[in-house]
Amino acid sequence: MHPTLNIAVKAARKAGDIILRYHNQIDLLSIQNKGENDFVSEVDKAAEDAIIAELKYAFPKHSILAEESGETLGDERFQWIIDPLDGTTNYLHGFPQYAVSIALYENNSAAFAVIYDPFKEEMFTAAKGQGAYLNDQRIRVSKTNGFENSLIGTGFPFKAPEHLEAYLAMFKAIHPQVSGIRRAGSAALDLAYLAAGRLDGFWEIGLNKWDIAAGVLLIQEAGGFIGDFSGRDKYLQTGNVVAGNQKVFKAILKSIHPHLGKDLQN
Repeated sequence: MHPTLNIAVKAARKAGDIILRYHNQIDLLSIQNKGENDFVSEVDKAAEDAIIAELKYAFPKHSILAEESGETLGDERFQWIIDPLDGTTNYLHGFPQYAVSIALYENNSAAFAVIYDPFKEEMFTAAKGQGAYLNDQRIRVSKTNGFENSLIGTGFPFKAPEHLEAYLAMFKAIHPQVSGIRRAGSAALDLAYLAAGRLDGFWEIGLNKWDIAAGVLLIQEAGGFIGDFSGRDKYLQTGNVVAGNQKVFKAILKSIHPHLGKDLQN
C-alpha cells in the first residue's frame, strides 16, 4: 500500500474507533442542528479532529477541507477532503449504515481515497492508477447490461426541497425499468458499494464535496463512470451525481434528462 494511502487508512481507523465507542450511547451525546434535516454530534467533531491530527502530523503543509471545521489553507496543490461521519442521521438512530470518507486531491485530481465502515469493518481504498480494493481484495463495478435486473442507489434531496418534484419525476422514470431502488442514507457508502458491484448505478441531487470526493476515485479505479447530470465532470461543483458501469451510467442519464429544470442542467 502506498505510504500516503496508509496514513489515510490509519486516520480512518482512528475515526472509526471513536464512532464505535459511542454507537451504543447515542442518548448521552450532544447533538446540534446545523440546518434543516442536518445534524452534527460531538462524535462527528471528535472523529474529524482525530483525522486532521493524523494528516497534519504526516503532511503539515497540505490543505484540508472538512465537513465540520471547514477549510484549512496550505499548499493548494494538495487538498484532503474529509467527511468524518457520512450518515450522521443513521448513526444517531442506531441504523448501521455510515462511514468515514477521506480523499486526497493533487492538483484538483483525485489521487487517494478511503471509505471506511467501522461497524462492518469494511475498508474501501483506491490509489490513482492502482485499482480499487475492499479489505485488500480487488473490486470492480458490476457487469449489468443496462437497467434490466439492476439495483440503483439514490438519496432524497432533503436539504434542497425545491428539487423534490424534479427528483420524484426522475424516480418515476427510473423505477419501472429496474429491479429496485435503495436509499440507505450514506452517499459515500453508496458510491463504495457501486465500486464493489453491490449497486449497479446511483444518482443524487445536491451532494457536498466531502460526500463525493473519495467515492469518485473508487468508482473510476473499479472501472466505472461518474459524472454530473450532463455526463461531464462538474459533480464536485454542482453536487449532482450519476454513476454506474458504462451502460447503467448512460441509462440513468437518458432517463433523468427530460426532468432536469434549468437549475439542474450543468
